[in-house]
Amino acid sequence: MASGEIVVKVRTKTGYDNIRAVWFENEKVMMIDQRELPHEVKIVGFTEYPDVAEAIKNMTTRGAPSIGATAAYAMCLAALSESDIDKASKDIKAARPTANDLFYAVDYMCAELKKGKDPIEAADAYAQMMVDKCTKIGEYGGELIKNGMKLMTHCNAGALATVDVGTALAPMRKAHADHKKFFVYVSETRPRLQGMQLTAWELNQEGIDHAIIPDGASAYYMSQGVDMIITGADRIAANGDFANKIGTFDKAIVAKHFGIPFYVAAPISTFDFNTRTGREIVIEQRSEKEVTEVYNQRIAPVGSPALNPAFDVTPADLVTGFITEKGIFTPDEISKVKE
Repeated sequence: MASGEIVVKVRTKTGYDNIRAVWFENEKVMMIDQRELPHEVKIVGFTEYPDVAEAIKNMTTRGAPSIGATAAYAMCLAALSESDIDKASKDIKAARPTANDLFYAVDYMCAELKKGKDPIEAADAYAQMMVDKCTKIGEYGGELIKNGMKLMTHCNAGALATVDVGTALAPMRKAHADHKKFFVYVSETRPRLQGMQLTAWELNQEGIDHAIIPDGASAYYMSQGVDMIITGADRIAANGDFANKIGTFDKAIVAKHFGIPFYVAAPISTFDFNTRTGREIVIEQRSEKEVTEVYNQRIAPVGSPALNPAFDVTPADLVTGFITEKGIFTPDEISKVKE
């Protein structure tokens, strides 16, 4: 990526607190390179929209709302460089197929640009809109968390995934700010370890009590006593089926067995009312090397292939409720979300 540029490296809590996952500065789209966490906070900047699309594809930035904001800034660069907006729209949408916020953000920017809006102001407004939505998600979801609870989450749906604040982590941040005492089981989230490397890092920054667990240990800890599970989502179908990081479906099944409430935290931009059920959600298939290699060292037998779906689809009947910026809705109430 020729236009990529390392701007600053920080490792302190103060450095993290003063930056977002993605923003626009000095004619560049800036973002935390999430592939380097938790060992290093590395910030990169891009001046060309194809490079921003590649950053979405290679997971320099990730998480549905952050992908959306990044896409908005990519469209901003396309407009500033007087690129063909329709072509840029198609190129950016092709970066990753599952997260609905990507498509929502590109369409939002196309509409704003056609109205003659300033590209930077439009993209900044979109990013701030996501932050405001996540703040409201935290307020609604924080009420669900009581003193002494044991929570579980999967993948990363914190500030890194959402520009700032978080979706699944937003209620935890709010509850922590309200001085509630609770504990979080952080599922490691193989193969890319977003739970271990990103969620645990965020909770550690916030001082929230937590522990990393292997994905395969989730059922064991649920059997020992988990009060609530909160995850994010990448796309929610019209009937309430939702796509999230691979391994979410497993947890929802086990939670149902033990009678554990299972909540999905997501802004309404993640709902795709044109997708009727989860069967219609396109599941991204990623490189087998993410499974067979660790830090570029092959750990699987040579000749043994691997399958690597990035997401799975959890049926609506396993969901207790959706925590949105407009309130908490059961799957049966999704028509209210659309309204």
